[in-house]
Amino acid sequence: MIVGAGAAGLYTALCAARDGADVVLVSATPLAESSSYWAQGGLAAALASDDSPEQHLADTVAAGRGAVRESAARVLCDEAPGAVDDLASLGVRFDADRHGRFALGLEGGHSVRRVVHAGGAATGRRVVRQLSALVAQDERIEVLERRRVVAILSVGGRCVGVRLDDGRAITSAAVVLATGGAAALWSRTTNPPGATGGGLLLAFAAGATLADLELMQFHPTAVVGRNGADGFLVTEAVRGEGAQLLDAAGHRFVDELAPRDEVARAVQRQMILSGASSVDLDMRAIDPAQFPNVVSALRRAGIDPERELVPVAPAAHYMMGGVATDLDGRCTLPGLHAVGECSCTGLHGANRLASNSLTECFVFGARAARAAAAEPQPDRVKPGESESESEAGSKTTFKSELESDPLAKPASAQAAPGVPSAQSGAALWRFAGLERDGSGLRALSADPHPLVRLIATSALARAESRGAHQRRDFPEREPALDGHHVTLRSGRDPVLESWS
Repeated sequence: MIVGAGAAGLYTALCAARDGADVVLVSATPLAESSSYWAQGGLAAALASDDSPEQHLADTVAAGRGAVRESAARVLCDEAPGAVDDLASLGVRFDADRHGRFALGLEGGHSVRRVVHAGGAATGRRVVRQLSALVAQDERIEVLERRRVVAILSVGGRCVGVRLDDGRAITSAAVVLATGGAAALWSRTTNPPGATGGGLLLAFAAGATLADLELMQFHPTAVVGRNGADGFLVTEAVRGEGAQLLDAAGHRFVDELAPRDEVARAVQRQMILSGASSVDLDMRAIDPAQFPNVVSALRRAGIDPERELVPVAPAAHYMMGGVATDLDGRCTLPGLHAVGECSCTGLHGANRLASNSLTECFVFGARAARAAAAEPQPDRVKPGESESESEAGSKTTFKSELESDPLAKPASAQAAPGVPSAQSGAALWRFAGLERDGSGLRALSADPHPLVRLIATSALARAESRGAHQRRDFPEREPALDGHHVTLRSGRDPVLESWS
């Protein structure tokens, strides 16, 4: 059972099916309409002759500000080239140079060109469209569209399936969460409205551990204002090709290819100094043919990037934290797995290296598929328990009386609220934005939204400044916290853990 049909969920489903597993994929939207569809970034992989997995690893660790789980980063960097090759074999058409080799882009924090794109800044669209087509054609994969999981079901301390929003329970040998991140909780965000961390709350309610929720990455170049384009992400790749960030006087004020946390804070400082709501991104020297979807989106918003400066400011973009997993996607609740942005392997540390996130979907998606396929089958339906089939003629057993089992522990249907209130989003932006402090976080810990409260709790537990987490009351990095992760379990205080 895979919950979520973005890049991570689709690829995990295909990998599991290739390994001989029968798969049910639950998607809240029709296929190819997930958040991943809008991803502009590419896949980071050491493919060039002057690059290596070791160099990629060094850049990942440096960007992560002393909080990267090196074993997870090593897995990603070693297995990334194979993931790119596999996607190409599945029909994803990556951009190539005139010699037919992968055209590699340069993004912030990378020491060499190592980012592969498909259709310029349309990578998410190309990848999700192709994987969706393959999933729809695969006889081993059943897709339940326009369905939501409202509870993770467990028996005897083991995940045994899920409950859907229509009340049906589906048993499964393993459940893989691929539900995406939570950046849309913040009032200013690059994410679509559905990215509110519902999968994290489902896992937490079922007893799984969450980690690093205080570590939200703010992208430095999200459009400000203008005809509905507010929050539209201008991909970092345009800065890799020479676009510059300019202050109110028209001067450069930051190395545009520094890691994102550094660039975002530099942009915010300029906004404070000038009193303006944005800084300017100068794309006038960029060939519009390199980024056709970015240029067309800006033009629809009334901005001509060939002639005008683009007003940009930071926005919540990517949650480094999520459901804590091992290197094969296993959560602390047996039978439950997580992959993609809803997971937390510790790979990204306190600041994600650009374009490692899509790579993570595929490297760890393949691993999670193998681990999930190896899980033991749950107990069969007992005599007297009713069985039914899904509307599409399911190959799956629906165990409709599971809820009457005294050992069953369904998470509440209210465990994963949808879009938060405007007040919660504004409070997150005010008290857990690029800078935060104890008094604001304590106020946030009383917010009505459960995930907002958990984010505040995590941020209070990290009494230091590190990467994306900057506390005015603890402005220095605390060396004793190097390599440590703030973990949360239901009914317990936060615990700082060091992961091998």
